[in-house]
Amino acid sequence: MLRGLTTVSFWTTDLPAAKEWYTELLGVEPYFERPGYAEFRIGDHQHELGLIDSRYAPAGAEAGPGGAIVYWHVDDVPATLERLLSLGAKEYEPLMERGPGFVTASVTDPFGNVLGVMYNRHYLDMLGTRP
Repeated sequence: MLRGLTTVSFWTTDLPAAKEWYTELLGVEPYFERPGYAEFRIGDHQHELGLIDSRYAPAGAEAGPGGAIVYWHVDDVPATLERLLSLGAKEYEPLMERGPGFVTASVTDPFGNVLGVMYNRHYLDMLGTRP
């Protein structure tokens, strides 16, 4: 039923600042933009990270961290966490060993969204099966 991650959307009250922050973090410019929205393609599968002006948030949406964390695979969680913190993110969940081959951490970006990072051996195994 669920075939794969397509887009993760983050709300922001300052879209220009969020675009600048994520461009610095990711090392790429948004590939798609329109008023109130910017979208990056990132990673091995070119998943989308969208930044949306919070004026377009659904009625009743609350500011700040929500109940879900999307984890992006990274090769070095401690180094990635250090970089995120150096760019102004705040620790949300500390670096945690979750078992052999699984390490996680998460931060809140300067705009209040939770960004999770993870070393996940299953992700690497999956990549190894691709032609």
